Amino acid sequence: MMSNSSHSNIAWEKIADSIEAIPFQANQMCIVAAHGKSITLATYQNQLYAFAHKCPHASGIMAKGFIDAAGNAVCPLHRYKFNIANGRNTSGEGYYLATYLVEVRPNDGIYIGMKQSSWRNWL
Repeated sequence: MMSNSSHSNIAWEKIADSIEAIPFQANQMCIVAAHGKSITLATYQNQLYAFAHKCPHASGIMAKGFIDAAGNAVCPLHRYKFNIANGRNTSGEGYYLATYLVEVRPNDGIYIGMKQSSWRNWL
């Protein structure tokens, strides 16, 4: 679970009141909406991870895949694998899966954080 709410360039959006309110599928993944985007949320070894809704290779829906024993998100179309913590392609094809920050705030809820573009700081 990532937590770093002190960074001023992170925009946080609440996605659920609690972990129990998240509609995880049998594969421990689901699709949530945050910041106007569809995002895959996954639980692995009691931690939450957020990453892109679609595979960067052929747009497979990542939430229809699975998390392997090594903690990689596996695309359901071509079985490309991505590290769920950093988005690195671990099966060798050279793609990158966007990842997002996740924060569990006790007595408040689950939040997804996205880095804001630096140009916004100039406005």
